[in-house]
Amino acid sequence: MCPGRGAGYDRRMSARLLSRVCRVAWRVLLWVLAALYPVVLFTTVATGTSGFMGVEVFASAVLTILVGVLALRNPLAAHAILLFAWTAALTQMQYGSVGILQALLTDLTVGYIAATRSRRVSVSVAVVTLVVQALSIAAYLEADDNLLMSVLLAMIVTWMVGNSVRARRAHTETMRVQATAQAVAAERLRIARELHDMVAHSIGIIAIQAGVGGRVIDTQPGEARNALNAIEATSRDTLSGLRRMLTALRKDDPGSVPLGPAPGLDDLPSLAEAAMDAGVEVDVRTKGTPRPLPPDVDLSAYRIVQEAVTNVVRHAGTDHCRVTIDYRDGELAIEVDDDGHGGVVGSGYGIVGMRERATLLRGEFTAGPRPEGGFRVAARIPAPPAAA
Repeated sequence: MCPGRGAGYDRRMSARLLSRVCRVAWRVLLWVLAALYPVVLFTTVATGTSGFMGVEVFASAVLTILVGVLALRNPLAAHAILLFAWTAALTQMQYGSVGILQALLTDLTVGYIAATRSRRVSVSVAVVTLVVQALSIAAYLEADDNLLMSVLLAMIVTWMVGNSVRARRAHTETMRVQATAQAVAAERLRIARELHDMVAHSIGIIAIQAGVGGRVIDTQPGEARNALNAIEATSRDTLSGLRRMLTALRKDDPGSVPLGPAPGLDDLPSLAEAAMDAGVEVDVRTKGTPRPLPPDVDLSAYRIVQEAVTNVVRHAGTDHCRVTIDYRDGELAIEVDDDGHGGVVGSGYGIVGMRERATLLRGEFTAGPRPEGGFRVAARIPAPPAAA
């Protein structure tokens, strides 16, 4: 037993190992059965010339379904098995129904490959499959030009449908990535504006204190010393915040810069009151000993809570949520829990913005449904004491 790890840890590790072994054994069994599929199908068709047996037909049907299920995870291998099995079956029973089944099943897997694999792979598979279909039908069936043309058209239509699904999915993914990138850029722009406001506010305080100190330095040295101390504390806070915050470049300013002091965790009661007006009761809980936070940490923590509560109001379908602010040694932990639907409806770009804020401060962020129901947003942000 490893030091510091008890019997519970060993049981969990044993359970995971057993589960992994079971999954591997089950996967091997399925592929062994799939490998036997051509043999079973060949035997069924070969004996079918003198009358089908119910057991043989049932076994072939079950294995056909099994190979179809395996095609969802490994379409290329499953397609090869289907193509080989039904081509071999066609050599034993030269009936049109067998040829139709061969074309139908293999065309379906070609369409799925076209929808899930690259165009080069799907075109290669489609061409090889079409050649095998045409040759086997021409060799073992009394095929005319109409039948061969029907096989060709069926393959073309199936491939085009699958390829259009793949193209639509790729386009959707590209649009999602672009939209996410735009959301991140917009959030960085907002952070840059707020950072500008904090720096401007700090510089204003420094300028005022410097002016006070300059006027009273000869007559009231104590007041001048207090002014210098205030300048030192303000500049340290601002510099530490700038060091922690990664640069969010801003090329243009499409909106107006908000006026007034930046909000912080002290403004959570006002946020809870606004949420109450929208029909959601916000239970704000504090753990640990509250302490002054660096301005960038205080602002980002407030914005994360604000966005999470907004998501609850808009999407959760509940009238209650809990906000927990935990002051820990060297960090600030934030949790927003609700008992709603357990998900966020819509674009989800608010989560992108919250994650970006936590990441810029070298913190951690998670968001997702809770096991007991509802949704949870959690963030941990490094929070050294504000300069005194």
